Amino acid sequence: MTEIIDAQGAHYPMVAETLAQAFHTDPALSYILQDEGSRPRRLKRLFDLIIADDANVGRVVQSAGNEAAALWRSPGNADSGDEPLIAQLMPMLRIFGFALPRAMRVVEGIDKNRPKGDFWYLHFVGVRPAHQGKGWGGRIIREGLARADAEGLPSWLETATPENVPLYQRLGFVIQCEWDVPKGGPHFWGMMREAA
Repeated sequence: MTEIIDAQGAHYPMVAETLAQAFHTDPALSYILQDEGSRPRRLKRLFDLIIADDANVGRVVQSAGNEAAALWRSPGNADSGDEPLIAQLMPMLRIFGFALPRAMRVVEGIDKNRPKGDFWYLHFVGVRPAHQGKGWGGRIIREGLARADAEGLPSWLETATPENVPLYQRLGFVIQCEWDVPKGGPHFWGMMREAA
């Protein structure tokens, strides 16, 4: 069985590719990046930025065979803060272009509904399409949950994919809130899992 490992810098491009493939049909990112033709390239560039930021304050995790990847932000670091946001402004403008207002509506909803406090934040988790439905999502999430449990801390995530809600519930997450992104955006679920 392929092991779950902490990704190092040299692995980040492959992690970005895994997440870009996994999120190609994600309701939130499809709402933001509506041009399906340019979406793969834009998603790859987006995850390159996100991975670099998340690695500084958390963990970048992947399966050794690149089937799945997860980005965890450590307790107290769920919010990126102003400094990384300012540094990423120009790259974000290049990635999103005229879609930036849609991206900001999604981010505002996530920020508004995410709780305060100490918890591990499962920022992104994804499985390459060829490996979906084979247990990779649960496997890579359980690896992170085990770490949170060892520290006695809860874990938080949000999702706009209805099919993922039951998976997260089976892993112990409980729906805490739901919201809709304004102006035709997707529906989100915010979910917390207490430490075992």
